[in-house]
Amino acid sequence: MADAPASPPSPPPSVPPAPDPQVQRYLEHLRVEKRLAARSLTLYRLDLEKLARFAAGLSLPLLQLTDAHIRRFVAQMHSAGRSGRGIALILSGWRGFFIWAGRQGLIGRNPVLGIRAPKSPKPLPKALGVDQAMRLADFDGAAGAATEADIWLQIRDAAMAELLYGSGLRAGELAGLDAVPNADTERQGRGWVDLQAGEVHVLGKGSKRRSVPMGRAASAALRAWLALRAKPFGAAGAARLDAALFVGRRGARLTTLSIWRRLRQRSQRAGLPSPVHPHMLRHSFASHLLQSSGDLRAVQELLGHASITSTQVYTRLDFQHLARVYDATHPRAHKMPSPDQGPAPTRPAHAAEKRPSPSGPGSRSTGPAKLPDAVGKP
Repeated sequence: MADAPASPPSPPPSVPPAPDPQVQRYLEHLRVEKRLAARSLTLYRLDLEKLARFAAGLSLPLLQLTDAHIRRFVAQMHSAGRSGRGIALILSGWRGFFIWAGRQGLIGRNPVLGIRAPKSPKPLPKALGVDQAMRLADFDGAAGAATEADIWLQIRDAAMAELLYGSGLRAGELAGLDAVPNADTERQGRGWVDLQAGEVHVLGKGSKRRSVPMGRAASAALRAWLALRAKPFGAAGAARLDAALFVGRRGARLTTLSIWRRLRQRSQRAGLPSPVHPHMLRHSFASHLLQSSGDLRAVQELLGHASITSTQVYTRLDFQHLARVYDATHPRAHKMPSPDQGPAPTRPAHAAEKRPSPSGPGSRSTGPAKLPDAVGKP
């Protein structure tokens, strides 16, 4: 009996391309010379690995890609559902890599120059109304807590919410705060709180330090938290407690993900119509402060924006708030027609669509926003 024909060999499993040595050199350049944060380095690495996979699919070395290849990659990402803003960020990382490669004499022409991402609408930042922000900050979760452990958590979460809204911190900046500054605080890029001066010192994006004032409500919430912070761990445990201002049940520094989850849970318990995340409170801080003061440059400094362009988005929120006030209160906004003029012309639908409340659902429709105590100086 004849032997059955041998089955064809199975194709070898796809192996991801080995890390490009030039990419590794570039990332080291960003880490050492540009001093980028670990999170930023991770994002650059992932974007360059994506580009390396594209190049491997064409059997081309990374540094031999042309602008036609880059345009094809952009089209593929866009057709796969990647937003224009996301593609723009990826292109920015690729462009920086090829600029560096050109300075090293590795390429003669940057294939990413002149290539732009597809246009996409710029979403407005989501901010709470003043009443909603105050409701979240004032929520007394400890009153309904059943155990001392729950009270400890609620007091901690209240202090986090006050700092996020009262000082406009990012989640990473909040997680990086130390209870008491020490020799490692500045060396490791962490921040701290000065209760006596009523200031928060943080290390923001681009390794830039800034000091932000802290309101009376935030100071009171922090003092309440610091009085209980080490209590669950006893005298022996307190000595081994992490230097972090905000710690978890095991005494370790809270992660940004934990902060997001706790704030979301707090907003739901406070009865807000939609879940709240830390950056929403940062947007609320900026929007409410701008409505009260009108000082765009001061808001830029408090937020730690390198460019005023990043802060100008909040003027759009402020204008929409003023437009609603005008529509609701100005006598010429709803002029009564004379009998022979027929019905008054209605405002175009697109104009109404461009004027939502600046502070999200449930915001006030009349009058300027009053600066809450959490945002004011101590």
